[in-house]
Amino acid sequence: MGNRVQLPLQTADLVAGFMVWVILSTLLPYIKQDVTIPPDMTALVTAVPVVLGSVLRIPFGYWANLVGARAVFVASFVLLLFPVWFISEASTWQELVVGGVFLGIGGAVFSVGVTSLPKYYPQERQGFVNGVYGLGNAGTALTTFGAPAIASQLGWSTTVKLYLVLLLVMAAVNLVLGDKAEPKVRVPLLEQLRAVRGSRLLWVLSAFYFVTFGAFVALTVFLPNFFASDFGLDGVAAGVLTGAFIVVAAGLRPLGGWLGDRFDCMRLLAGAFAGLSVGALVLLASRDLAMLAAGVYVVGVACGIGNGVVFKLVPQHFRAQAGPVNGIVAMMGGLGGFFPPFALQASLSATGGYGAAFATFGLCAAACLATALWWARTGKAALR
Repeated sequence: MGNRVQLPLQTADLVAGFMVWVILSTLLPYIKQDVTIPPDMTALVTAVPVVLGSVLRIPFGYWANLVGARAVFVASFVLLLFPVWFISEASTWQELVVGGVFLGIGGAVFSVGVTSLPKYYPQERQGFVNGVYGLGNAGTALTTFGAPAIASQLGWSTTVKLYLVLLLVMAAVNLVLGDKAEPKVRVPLLEQLRAVRGSRLLWVLSAFYFVTFGAFVALTVFLPNFFASDFGLDGVAAGVLTGAFIVVAAGLRPLGGWLGDRFDCMRLLAGAFAGLSVGALVLLASRDLAMLAAGVYVVGVACGIGNGVVFKLVPQHFRAQAGPVNGIVAMMGGLGGFFPPFALQASLSATGGYGAAFATFGLCAAACLATALWWARTGKAALR
């Protein structure tokens, strides 16, 4: 199928994958009405899909080069049918955790497009292209906006089952429209990893994405239950507020990539981390819903720009090892979203509030800001 189809097709694939990835965190207020979840297990239930969704990003990036995006997307959507059905029938929190682990496949597909799509475009457009693909993150917004409204009418179990239809449709669409002739890279995975393991640039970008995408994922899974439990909002209202954050962060990702194609990426990232630092301070000082929401949306703006810029730099500097490097950086971003829910839970248990967790996030953002400014001053050679 023509090259022009691949960007909208793979962006739609990412939308579908991310819609499935956040089912548990979005529907948790409804699930808790039927399934008893101990308070100290809530963070585990919401965060566990992030684990496999992060770790699998390395092999998924490699497989995308080895067999093509079409095959990986089709296989992913078929495999996701099983955990989605299992969760829809769950009656214990342990079953939710087991199903949630395999929901991670929906998050892992991110590595497929960022590996495949740069093959179709010149380097000077790859930041924008990967940014457009990153709009697929908005799949989480579709679930947080739509799933609670459906669950309030049909129940959470039926709502989860509706995702089976989505997965079957997307598998069929990829069979028809996916590019069978996509260029393949058949260099062994270990050989590619050995070529980049000593690159300081790789690990700096991984740390940056750990913070920018990690903040996006963490707030996406944390906010629905937080708004419902701490502010007494119903599931629909909590979903709307969370969805607005996701729309901001995902919607600005193409802008970040576009800016990265035209300006100094390190200065752009410094600006993004400055924004995250400010957002952390607002969250730390927040005393009501309005101020907290303001901090969340400041973080969303900074995340969107930062995520887009990082994935301008990855294909630019690691074209020969794009699959595994995309996977490593994307994995670190996913893992960055796994730990904060536990940190927030620990902060609440130890201090009665979330201030310690927000302060830690601000320190991480400030450290990345200092690194980006140092890189901008010393030049790229310092991190080769």
